[in-house]
Amino acid sequence: MRIIAEMKRASPSAGLLLPAYRPGELAKEYEQGGAAALSILTESDYFQGSLDHLAEARSNSRLPILRKDFILDSYQIYEAAAAGADAVLLIVAMLQESALRELQDLAHALQIDALVEVHTESELETALAAGAEMIGVNNRNLKTLDVGHEASLRLRKMIPAGCLTVSESGIRSGADIRRLMAAGFDAMLVGERLLRAPMPGAALREMINEAAALR
Repeated sequence: MRIIAEMKRASPSAGLLLPAYRPGELAKEYEQGGAAALSILTESDYFQGSLDHLAEARSNSRLPILRKDFILDSYQIYEAAAAGADAVLLIVAMLQESALRELQDLAHALQIDALVEVHTESELETALAAGAEMIGVNNRNLKTLDVGHEASLRLRKMIPAGCLTVSESGIRSGADIRRLMAAGFDAMLVGERLLRAPMPGAALREMINEAAALR
């Protein structure tokens, strides 16, 4: 039961989530709550993020860290590596196949992983053609911002064995975790459900325990 716990001050869909955002403390809290990894928003305009947030979390946690941002340029991959990220998010909707392949290759050369995010069948085809080995299915419709698990359940059947798979967004309960595990996902990325709680780490532990009880 691998949960990637998300860290962000704000989002376009939810607005301001954590006015008093302390990345180092939150990273420790998530680690104690049972997170398998951290996802840290570093985009400044929409999520009020910063690379400093990632560096602060890195100095306070041993967990693997995903840099989540709108990555379009190789310089951002170097930034991620320098700040201590273990992986970067590459969004197929924003990249041509050639650019996706190039950014993945650079990440691997710098010994960090690339989580390639898809929303549709055609984007999944592009990701696989570019050689993606880690596929994230975003459950949020980018046009309407609506969230459901249909995209994950539909696209998981098309992802070949050997790819690590992550379901992203809209995961709010232990029942959601069990449903996505049963569909074959290796990990789930959980954000707003935790960040809206008074104690995000305790909320994470509660979700994990709830899912375990449903076996």
